[in-house]
Amino acid sequence: MPEFFDVIGRQRACRSFSDESVDDDTIARVLESATFAPSAENRQPWVFVVVRDPARRAAIGELTRRAWRGGGRAHSEGRLSPGLLADVDAGAEGGVASAPVLVVVGGDTTRSDRRVLDASVFPAIQNMLLAASALGLGSALTTLPLAFADELAEVVGLPPEVAALAVVPLGRPARPLSPPRRRPLAEKAHRETFGTPW
Repeated sequence: MPEFFDVIGRQRACRSFSDESVDDDTIARVLESATFAPSAENRQPWVFVVVRDPARRAAIGELTRRAWRGGGRAHSEGRLSPGLLADVDAGAEGGVASAPVLVVVGGDTTRSDRRVLDASVFPAIQNMLLAASALGLGSALTTLPLAFADELAEVVGLPPEVAALAVVPLGRPARPLSPPRRRPLAEKAHRETFGTPW
């Protein structure tokens, strides 16, 4: 069991990737891990579009950049530490799109009530992120391109009944990733009622 908790403890967003390719078997392991996530009524509404084509990745990168420049950066300035803002900025301006694989994650609205679609798909994304980390890949979850969801759907050919919910870049990190910083559990957990220390 220690390995499981080690993976959880080191999983963090990666926004800078090497140009080393990632083979289909590795991607399949990441995606298969996603399919073991829980979903409402076990409907499994997730859809994964694996994008390797440079032109499509560039198009998704441009949507990300437009969303960042069109309000994302302004929203984050003052909210993020300077170091994290610089990292997110570099990712939005092209780092994420430089990953050798972008997975557009969608939700099939014919398999789930739209009100619970996100709750049924995001656990699968978390499984993807953990599996990627366990396999030595960098990954992240971004929703910036969803500011232009119709254009994103067109880039990857999503039918109208599949809603784009996130983009997950996958690849070898350009540099080693340090463990994520987290607030102490005592600040986040309560016993019985809110405000009663854990």
